[in-house]
Amino acid sequence: MLRALLFILPLALMIYAFIDCLNTPEEEVKHLPKPVWAIVVLLFSIVGAIGWIVAGKERGPKGRPGPGGTRGGGWVAPDDNPEFLKSLKDDAPGKRDEEDDLLKDWEADLRRREEELKRRERGEENEA
Repeated sequence: MLRALLFILPLALMIYAFIDCLNTPEEEVKHLPKPVWAIVVLLFSIVGAIGWIVAGKERGPKGRPGPGGTRGGGWVAPDDNPEFLKSLKDDAPGKRDEEDDLLKDWEADLRRREEELKRRERGEENEA
């Protein structure tokens, strides 16, 4: 079993490093071009894989560059996200007007029904 692990672990490390190298965007690769890193990982198995993991790629928080060009990570609340707030302003004004008109119609219909119910209740009380 130990012999199998001595073969499987380095192989798994090499496969991981090779796939990670292939999936990394070119602008995040450090020190050598991406194809050279892939060849190093394949030719020098353990040493190449460890070299890629340690020195071949920018490691750090993921996400878009934040203020000052630094990379910020994580989720941003909608009220703190300028792109989301801008998208709210960009909504078609005609659509909002249609929704407002529909809401006003519903409110008027509700008021009318309430008045009818009140009249019916008054009519039943007067008959009694």
